[in-house]
Amino acid sequence: MAELRERPYSQFNFLVDLGTGDTESPQAGFQEVSGLGMEITIAEYRNGNEKDNAARKITGTYKVPDVTLKRGVIGALDLYEWLDQVRSGSQNALRTITIQLLSEDRTTTAMVWKLTNARPMKYTGPALNGKGTDVAVEELVLACERIELA
Repeated sequence: MAELRERPYSQFNFLVDLGTGDTESPQAGFQEVSGLGMEITIAEYRNGNEKDNAARKITGTYKVPDVTLKRGVIGALDLYEWLDQVRSGSQNALRTITIQLLSEDRTTTAMVWKLTNARPMKYTGPALNGKGTDVAVEELVLACERIELA
């Protein structure tokens, strides 16, 4: 992990490992990652004989939001094949995904997000338009059970 610095890191240098160890091939070249986070639920509770009229806050379970990956269509079937494994009920379909934020010169890793027991839950193909000039982009939404920062 990189050292603490006064200026925030830029968001445009990052690596995605889909649990295969590959961060260099075109299949690992994602344009966007969104949804990294965690939310802890809080329950409110108050005894009827409580002297204070305010409820207590009790820490509950945590939730991990869905993480979305976007990349240009390159003709690879790896995302579909993984989604198909999940659809077929394969026990080997769960993966540990890592996302690394790199420094501007790509020499140090600033942060690493580790998504445990991740599986694809939604695939969206590109919007196609005969008069369009944009790159065809596919989207994969992942559900995971835990996110850790390193």
